[in-house]
Amino acid sequence: MSITWTSSAAPGVAARGTASARLRTKLLLLEPEFRGATTHMWRPEGLLPRYRTYLCAMHAVIRASVPLMELALRRTADRPGDPLSQPLAAYLAEHIQEEAGHDAWLLEDLLAAGAAPEDALRPQPPPDVATLVGPQFYWIEHHHPVALLGYIAVLEGYAPAPGLTDRIGRLTGLPAAALRTVREHAALDTDHLDELHALLDRLPLTRDQEAAVAVSALHSLDALTRLFVRLGRSAPAPSLRGAGPTPPTGVTR
Repeated sequence: MSITWTSSAAPGVAARGTASARLRTKLLLLEPEFRGATTHMWRPEGLLPRYRTYLCAMHAVIRASVPLMELALRRTADRPGDPLSQPLAAYLAEHIQEEAGHDAWLLEDLLAAGAAPEDALRPQPPPDVATLVGPQFYWIEHHHPVALLGYIAVLEGYAPAPGLTDRIGRLTGLPAAALRTVREHAALDTDHLDELHALLDRLPLTRDQEAAVAVSALHSLDALTRLFVRLGRSAPAPSLRGAGPTPPTGVTR
């Protein structure tokens, strides 16, 4: 298993006929490029400033999670005769509670890493974040809220690997307080993904609805890969505020 990111596809999946297994099989097609992007992003050289930039980018992504689910929940109420509405609404209502406040974790991590919350809050979110998040709003409003499950499958299914927290701390000298988001998601997201897969397998999805989930997931993994490719390139670090270790000098390429 990669030390940088976990996989949504469990080895030796037996239930090939289920919706969740078909989705995992499709996502496997994009995993090699994703693995390459994350491995490069978490390389040792220049990791401290790159980690701060990662926290800012992930805050821009994660702060949209609850609003997306709230929108999808409202749209399920607009479909009273839809057999997906009740189970999808129940899942979303619970998951909203589980994900609430995770964007605040990233701001706290950023402060503990020697930067400031304003470094994440002030700038316009970059286009690759909008490319990842934006289509979900469109598909929820103009197609079907079930499409959001593909996006959630990627964010939950490609969580940080358990060993990543220790690796970042060892290479950067950052305290545990700067690593909460990576640490918590490494622990929480496996259970969340199991819940999502169980939901996919019990929903009475039509072929078109299952395709909508798959399109959302494939787009999301491709967009997430592109975001990590950008983060892996040399980029200016967020402004420092005098806390945390001194970043390495020089710029890696």
